[in-house]
Amino acid sequence: MSKNINTLIDLGSNNLKCAIFSYEGKKSNLIAFSEKKTQGIHNSIITNFDEACESLNSVISDVEKKSKITLEKITVIIEPRELVTTRITNFKKMEGNKIDKSDINFLLRESKKNVEKNDKNFSQIHIFNNIYKVDEKIYKELPINIFCNKLSVENIFVSLPLNILKNINAVFNYCNLEINKFISSSYASGIYLFDKQNLQEGCVIIDIGFEKTSVAIFQNYSLIKLSVFPIGSNHISKDISKVCYLNQEEAEKIKLDYLLSNKLDKNNSNIDYLPEEYFIFSKYRKIPLNFIHDIISSRAEEIMQHIIKQMNITDLKNINQRLFFIGGGSGIVRNIEKINSDFNNSFFKNFDVLDNNEINLNSISCISGQNLFLNGWSSEAVGIPIQDQKKGIFTRFFELFN
Repeated sequence: MSKNINTLIDLGSNNLKCAIFSYEGKKSNLIAFSEKKTQGIHNSIITNFDEACESLNSVISDVEKKSKITLEKITVIIEPRELVTTRITNFKKMEGNKIDKSDINFLLRESKKNVEKNDKNFSQIHIFNNIYKVDEKIYKELPINIFCNKLSVENIFVSLPLNILKNINAVFNYCNLEINKFISSSYASGIYLFDKQNLQEGCVIIDIGFEKTSVAIFQNYSLIKLSVFPIGSNHISKDISKVCYLNQEEAEKIKLDYLLSNKLDKNNSNIDYLPEEYFIFSKYRKIPLNFIHDIISSRAEEIMQHIIKQMNITDLKNINQRLFFIGGGSGIVRNIEKINSDFNNSFFKNFDVLDNNEINLNSISCISGQNLFLNGWSSEAVGIPIQDQKKGIFTRFFELFN
């Protein structure tokens, strides 16, 4: 396979998304993209080995056919609910000596030992250098060549249960594919969507997906917190289906039309009941739009409350920049005033919702992953800024511990 080809696959909660990019320098071009219904994989976790292999082979075959490229290596984008973030701070007495790269790497190794000791069944997919303190003074930039008596570094580890990664590896090995690395989708999306000022001063990205929602908080150019909970937009469809005795497909169409357009706006004086066109498989009966509104509103409020719970006051006290909502369920937020007029939390007064008019949400995870592949990120697992190094970010990461 050509050295200027990179492939990424997103193990989403509902669909597998695979993209092949060509690249030269910092420029990238999408060659082929495929999206297939997921079987045997739920929220990035292998639930049925044979079905997972079949699903993977299907999307890989399709993207290979479109690109006329045979794939061998691939980067996997994941974000299961079992993902955890851990903060660890270590210090080193410098006794008036000058800080060099080996001091930063020493503290990183010590932090990694502590994490592995406490979480033997977990594996780290991302490690960040977050805060540097030199004689108790905070440095935003790497303090190389600074004389001091004490150096401390706070590292943030993003980890997953080892067995989850082993099971994913087993499926890909069965399909004759080698995994280059694992990437958190929220991390990649945040680096892609936010500018440097946002990432320095603090920002949040919330991805409301099909069956899960993730919350990622950035500050000091680092991902400082990442959490996932198992509620997404599909739960709204299930609620409509269950309460109104409708087919799941009918319920999904009602949800989408309600959230993404004004077609089913309860304030529309021309419509009091759910139109007959929505009864594709079920017998028509009068269902008030107010009833649909209450169902959607109830679940939307639950999702918002979970989001607030994930973002506690400590995490947000210095966050003064942007908040982005993305994902197929972001329509919940776009219409939050309509569906949750009584939901009054000051944190949600200013936010942005990205939709397909601004960016292709179907392929954003793969595009974000490709951006991370090309540009890397200065705070991730390295002792010196990325622009000063020639090797790839993951190569540099593993070299730190050799």
